[in-house]
Amino acid sequence: MWMRLPLVLAAVFALSPLDGIAGEKQIVDVKELAGSWRGSVMGVQGEEPATMIVTANGSYRATTTPGSTTEGKFYLQDGKLRYRSSGTTGTASLSEDEGITVLTVMPEDANYRTGSAKYQRVR
Repeated sequence: MWMRLPLVLAAVFALSPLDGIAGEKQIVDVKELAGSWRGSVMGVQGEEPATMIVTANGSYRATTTPGSTTEGKFYLQDGKLRYRSSGTTGTASLSEDEGITVLTVMPEDANYRTGSAKYQRVR
């Protein structure tokens, strides 16, 4: 009996819904990113508050609290979400956890002046 308990528990967890667990959300069109976002960017001086507006064609304008502005565009390449700005290119991902949508942006160039950024959709 006790030897079957791990199998029963494994089956229960495998069949139960995973509500509340963050997961990457697949993007099929950059229109899904359209709207206002608020978050933070890792800058030269550390974490900086930021806002970003994304249009339906994937173009964006991000502004940090110290006053720097970056413009660029999100696009899909081989099913992966990517972005390009005047300074760098990189990857992006969208995840959702308990109704909160998070957009994470990561530059490819490790020497670029800013690092990753995380934004939450503004409702």
